[in-house]
Amino acid sequence: MTGRHPIHTGMQVGVIGEATPYGLPLNETIMPQHLETLGYRRHIVGKWHLGFFTEPYLPTRRGFESFLGYYTGKEDYFDHEANQGSMYGLDFHRNEDTLWDVNGNFSTDMYTAEAEKVIKDHDPSEPLFLYLAQQSVHAGNGVDPLQVPQKYIERFTHKIKDVKRRIFAGMVSALDDSVGRVVAALRDTGLMDNTIIVFTTDNGGPTNGYDGNAACNWPLRGVKNTMWEGGVRGVGLINSPLLGNNSYISNNFFHVTDWLPTLFHAAGGDPSTLNMQDGFDMLDMLKENGPEIRTDVLHNIDPVNKFAAIRAGDYKLVMGHISKNDNSWYPPPQLSENLGESKLDTRLTFSSEREFSLQSQNQNVHIFHSASEENKIHEYSKFQGSPILVQCGQKPLNASFNCVPEKSPCLFHIPSDPCEFNNVAGSNPDIVQQLLKRLDQYRSTMVAPNNKPIDPNGDPAKHGGEWRPWK
Repeated sequence: MTGRHPIHTGMQVGVIGEATPYGLPLNETIMPQHLETLGYRRHIVGKWHLGFFTEPYLPTRRGFESFLGYYTGKEDYFDHEANQGSMYGLDFHRNEDTLWDVNGNFSTDMYTAEAEKVIKDHDPSEPLFLYLAQQSVHAGNGVDPLQVPQKYIERFTHKIKDVKRRIFAGMVSALDDSVGRVVAALRDTGLMDNTIIVFTTDNGGPTNGYDGNAACNWPLRGVKNTMWEGGVRGVGLINSPLLGNNSYISNNFFHVTDWLPTLFHAAGGDPSTLNMQDGFDMLDMLKENGPEIRTDVLHNIDPVNKFAAIRAGDYKLVMGHISKNDNSWYPPPQLSENLGESKLDTRLTFSSEREFSLQSQNQNVHIFHSASEENKIHEYSKFQGSPILVQCGQKPLNASFNCVPEKSPCLFHIPSDPCEFNNVAGSNPDIVQQLLKRLDQYRSTMVAPNNKPIDPNGDPAKHGGEWRPWK
């Protein structure tokens, strides 16, 4: 939303709790406010999670004309209650009014219907910005974290044995259907011919039981909320008839802060007028599959939990408490049983979840594919260049303990070691010092975290049972 790194907005430590009185600072101008200057209509559907403890932080006070969704970071998919500890309340709103008649309605379907309505009601003579932040496939509340209508689970009844993975697959499938409906609405209204669609994640998957979820980052290391590749590497796509070069895969650096200047430029604005210090305008690179623009990506510097991570060129440095206890590699259940087998031949093996791997002795190449259509494998040959491959190489016996970032910085050569098997800090002291120096440069510009302790006055029990601004 800002084009600025969290170390420069004070949002670099954890996430905003339901009853914590802070948010994205009001002196930050965000994407809908910038697009308003270009005449755009601006709508948000789904998750906000940038603060709501006082009214000026609400999305409709920060550039969006309409809002349907929830303020907090997670909630139940059906009754739409969110909780922080023992504090429970309804968190579902249209603009600034709480909706009390939504119990039993699946959030993914409601957000999709709202997006369709925004598109169909839009005046095509005006430009449109729709921010659809779907709840799927985030975990819900702790008592029931994975939720989806039974009809989606039944799509995978005979394909996926693991119960949590089956429900999770249903949640992904519901999201697939949502994307299809939004695209159909754009086509039906004739807006598709002049539209840019960005579909992207915000972090790696919560696997290893994180929040009770059932995602999978295999073969990458780690999970969401870690600095391992499984936590920080995201995937996504950009689709538009306005792109000059199509059907290609880019491995160039791209950071979340780059979306604002890139889309502002695409909308006809001049990115140099934006008050930023972190984001890069990547429009021309994306349009033509151009050369890399970024030279590094700061993953984070957390002064409270005492960790930092940065990628510069081919090397990544991690230091400090970069993970609570999710430092391993977590295969999906149907692969776990066979990981110990030695494969003397090279073959393409398919699983029931359409996660398949090219396996050879002591070496794995993994490709991940998801689609709603049954028995359909993506035709990678249509892409220019290589398909989406993660080549781990041979895993050394000391992979789990050759890096102890709490004691000393670790260095990984990501192009040859994307699965972070080999800590090469000892043989590359000069590179370690260069990256430590770059971290110090970033650290010198960092602002203090905005985090605040829980405020009991935010308890919905004091506000008629709803999460709403309380200050």
